[in-house]
Amino acid sequence: MPSMKDRLGVKELTTGARVLLLKALFAEFLGTLFLNFFGCASVVHKWSPDGAANIIQIALAFGLAAASIIQCICHVSGGHINPAVTLSMVFTSNITIVRGLLYIIAQCLGAIAGSGILIALTPENVGGNYGTTGPDARLTEPQALGMEFILGFILVLVVFAVCDPVRNLGHHAPLAIGFVILLGHLAAIPYTGSSMNPARSFGSAVVVSHWDHHWVYWLGPSLGGICAGLIYKHVFAMQPEHKEESEYRPVRAEEKELQLINVKKGADNA
Repeated sequence: MPSMKDRLGVKELTTGARVLLLKALFAEFLGTLFLNFFGCASVVHKWSPDGAANIIQIALAFGLAAASIIQCICHVSGGHINPAVTLSMVFTSNITIVRGLLYIIAQCLGAIAGSGILIALTPENVGGNYGTTGPDARLTEPQALGMEFILGFILVLVVFAVCDPVRNLGHHAPLAIGFVILLGHLAAIPYTGSSMNPARSFGSAVVVSHWDHHWVYWLGPSLGGICAGLIYKHVFAMQPEHKEESEYRPVRAEEKELQLINVKKGADNA
């Protein structure tokens, strides 16, 4: 069991680790920027003559965008691009509290930037709501909350399953995560807009100034993700043959770089 000091992660702000943390934060910022840009661009439906949204187009855009982005940055930051995923990693002690909070800030800023760029590149009479999420008028708030809870749960369950070091499925992670996002959007766009991602909804809400029912898109996926992470870790996770293999490392590349830095410093001091 890690100590509270280790859980907090203040040492990640020290000189050697700070550079690697900054790289990870930039990766999360850039990844969420592109997720919001490409995903929300697919929601701009007034290009078509009938002005109708195409659910399959939107679902494919978000799923493919997420898979492509995670493939690019997973070795740098873990490829969270979603506060619900980050919170689940914090609550299961897979990343530190400091790293988790900074990730969420970077993700929200990236989402705002992505939606802002989309608005800048879209004619005013075409843009519409630029991908803001809101529940169908026939849903109650508890129903909308429940749907987003389920969406966050299945997303994080898949994330933990493909990142389980004992199963060694890491190379399938981007595609599997993209598919579950595709699934969530195909099923739930008519219900809540299928956010699955608090930062994604936050970015759109900021640039359009639309905050109706916004709390649903933070609480639902976050609670669902935390529950899924805890269930997978304590119920579903495979037991390793050797204890040292059980440690989940979402940022393996950064850890190796940090080790090289420490080795180099030792050699310089020798």
